[in-house]
Amino acid sequence: MVPRLRHPMPDYFRDALNARGLMNAYLARPPYQQNDYIGWIVRAKLEATKQKRLDQMLDELERGGVYMKMKWKGK
Repeated sequence: MVPRLRHPMPDYFRDALNARGLMNAYLARPPYQQNDYIGWIVRAKLEATKQKRLDQMLDELERGGVYMKMKWKGK
């Protein structure tokens, strides 16, 4: 099996997490979720789509129990 590409965290992504006080919530997620969120957001072609996805991730982290609009029980 080929390992997944590991996406580096962009500065705007880090800034958004810190601005909302959600870095700890993000880091508490499994590595695959952290990587999936970054990849999903940076692959957006339009800035509006990128912002919409970033907002969705931030809302999910704030709310807890949700990952990519699916229920997630966490640790």
